[in-house]
Amino acid sequence: MNIKHQESRFTSVAHDPLDSRHHGAINIPIYQTSLFAFENHEGFERAMLNVLDHHVYSRGNNPTVEFLEQKLLELEEGESAKCFASGMAAISAAIMSVIRSGDHIICTNQAYGPTREFLGTYLERFGIETTFVDGSSMEEWVTAIRPSTKLFYLESPTSGMFELQDLEALAQLAKGIGAVTICDGSWATPCNQRPLKLGIDMVVHSITKYIAGHSDCLGGVVIGSHILMDRLSQTEYMLFGGIMTPQSAALIIRGLRTLPLRMQRHQDSGLRVAKHLQDQAYITKVNHPGLTTHPQHELALRQMLGFSSLFSFETKEPVEKVKAWADHLRYFKIGVSWGGFESLVTVKEIDDGSIKGKWTLVRLYIGMESPEDLIRDLDEAWEGLESSLTIRMINTPNV
Repeated sequence: MNIKHQESRFTSVAHDPLDSRHHGAINIPIYQTSLFAFENHEGFERAMLNVLDHHVYSRGNNPTVEFLEQKLLELEEGESAKCFASGMAAISAAIMSVIRSGDHIICTNQAYGPTREFLGTYLERFGIETTFVDGSSMEEWVTAIRPSTKLFYLESPTSGMFELQDLEALAQLAKGIGAVTICDGSWATPCNQRPLKLGIDMVVHSITKYIAGHSDCLGGVVIGSHILMDRLSQTEYMLFGGIMTPQSAALIIRGLRTLPLRMQRHQDSGLRVAKHLQDQAYITKVNHPGLTTHPQHELALRQMLGFSSLFSFETKEPVEKVKAWADHLRYFKIGVSWGGFESLVTVKEIDDGSIKGKWTLVRLYIGMESPEDLIRDLDEAWEGLESSLTIRMINTPNV
């Protein structure tokens, strides 16, 4: 990899040339306006010929949002980008921009839950079918192809079991049948994975997560080629109206400045905690692509530049016991999403009909706290729970 080129990408998110239009302001101003006025009708009519290339109406083009789009574009090294009000707004717009009634979609079966619902349930009303496959199996992707297949929807790594798909191989397979590829890259961020460089047509990110980084705003982005993005911009972007506000864009720009630094910390802390948990007797498996024990670790090293700090582990302990453990954690909050400064935990029971039977899945997000403090918290909560259960058994008379 060209290290000098990598450094220039990261420098671009932290540094801007002096902009005399904004009186030398270090931060881009928040253009809190719904419309833009013109000095004469000639200028207005010229702008109306292409509202996305001019500042006419903030539903189409707002300077603060446009600034963020350019920064994300440089980081992802794509051709065109559009920001949306949420990750799902970006995902649904990207999907709708490349499919029509009667089309067939293939999607990894571990994709984000709302994405699977959109593909597998919502789109059925328009005569669009989706086949969900084991994303790690090239054979299943090939077998699922139909003459009407127009889209491969990928999410690598996934955010539950942290499965990868071979992006380069799937991009080649899709191109061979005339299908478009979309990849959700939220887990890795553009710092650690660039699907467009591997042949993927469009990348989507939930900006809400790592890119914003402070758990204070929602956002999404779609990045791709001029051809695909021009079509999306003129239709789904303008007609659905799921635009990002300039206030959200300003918050995200602030977070973006430190994204490369934060992702390095997240990688180091996440791996530190994941490696520790591998050695715990109550844990049967840790799902983290950065671990050498991950079945796709070699693929991760081949198509990724680094790792983030969201991962899961599996245990045979009863789900209620594990929930009690989570309740006693000091530094881990119980909540959805991830990517902010705070560490998170969620616990659920899995019954997928496999020979494993029922088992418990714990998803951990490692935030900005000291990894040593987090490890101590995890251990002390489990040890305390085990001790309390032992005391309870001793004090409970036999029936």
